[in-house]
Amino acid sequence: MQQNENTTLPPKTCSIDRLITMESDIKMVLAGEKTATRRNGRYADPGEIMTLEGKQFVIERVYSQSLGELTDEDARREGYPTVEEYKQSILAYHPGMPWLPQMRVWVHEFSPVQE
Repeated sequence: MQQNENTTLPPKTCSIDRLITMESDIKMVLAGEKTATRRNGRYADPGEIMTLEGKQFVIERVYSQSLGELTDEDARREGYPTVEEYKQSILAYHPGMPWLPQMRVWVHEFSPVQE
């Protein structure tokens, strides 16, 4: 399922400070409701620190996944109860974007840095 877990990751396509930028997503992360985010590129390396409103989160895992592989558990990590609700939110952010089961995205899983 996670093909790239133990292989060398390709170069990042963006910086970690662009990983989570939408206010609604930031609120979900700070509330502990969102522990993963999917992007069309790789924005962070495992072990890298993301800072949101002064709170730090460590990137635990980065791997590639197809949209067709998404489960409701994956959607819950994204802050949504089901894949369908997650899908609708993504399509609302990106009007005209197709939702193709074979389309691959980069999953970034993170957790709060313990103080």
